Amino acid sequence: MRIGVHVSIAGGLLEALGRAKRLSCGTMQIFSRSPRGGPAPKLPAETLKAFDEQRLAADVAPLIVHGPYIINLASLDRVVFGRSLALYQEEYQRCRLLQASCLVTHVGSHKGEGEEAGIRRVAEAVNRTLEAAPPAGANAADQDVLIALENTAGSGQGLGYSFEQLAAMRDLADDQRRVGFCLDTAHLFASGFPIHTPEGLEQTIAAADRILGLEHVKVIHLNDSKSAFNSRVDRHWHIGDGQIGLEAIGRIVTHPRLQHLLFILETPKDSDEDDVRNLGTVRRLCEAGGPSPKGRRMKASNHG
Repeated sequence: MRIGVHVSIAGGLLEALGRAKRLSCGTMQIFSRSPRGGPAPKLPAETLKAFDEQRLAADVAPLIVHGPYIINLASLDRVVFGRSLALYQEEYQRCRLLQASCLVTHVGSHKGEGEEAGIRRVAEAVNRTLEAAPPAGANAADQDVLIALENTAGSGQGLGYSFEQLAAMRDLADDQRRVGFCLDTAHLFASGFPIHTPEGLEQTIAAADRILGLEHVKVIHLNDSKSAFNSRVDRHWHIGDGQIGLEAIGRIVTHPRLQHLLFILETPKDSDEDDVRNLGTVRRLCEAGGPSPKGRRMKASNHG
């Protein structure tokens, strides 16, 4: 397994990589642009080359990109969906330029139009995005980026709070090979998956395998939860300080069926020391009961 954090791109890609290296990350996640809107920063060829070469030399791989929050692929509103689709297609192409492994995707909200309609809309967006970007085999210069649909806490009219919804989106994809999943521990807990107990974790993993296929789950967002179990409230918290708890997090990071995954911390950060503390806690849990934090080496590919 590989462990990393979501790092800021303030100061540019090379500074983001520097943050990941200082934290001894085995993988990293970034936004390629502001998640809340505005123009995307340019990606000069020389910067991309230096970023890729230095990242691989430092063994910080694979790279994960998180999609912008402002995208709503489930919207039935023609204008909102059109803007979201255009932005999402642009983001997918940016992931290819960055040689990213996964584009983690919040699927959005159906805004009262119904879950089935929203699921079909997400699948339409995924299909149109992948149609616009032929598989990497057609152009060796492109990185074949996996769309990783992320589960949600289940607040409001948002989709993705159940494994069945996520599976239905992938089932409707024309190129399922390029669609997988990202599971967030705080979202699982808040949406009613009892991962805080030994029995509940086993039940959750079994359900993920049965409904999603564990081979299609590529990333775990490892977060404690400030919100209560089944609260439907999304509040990430520091590892071991929240409602999921230290023992439960330890069971997750050392579970033998999850050792093939990339683990990314999205815990709160007022300073770099917060990442140092949270990563240190996770590494101690791994050393006490399972593989080392970086574990076995993984290729920088979405199927690694």
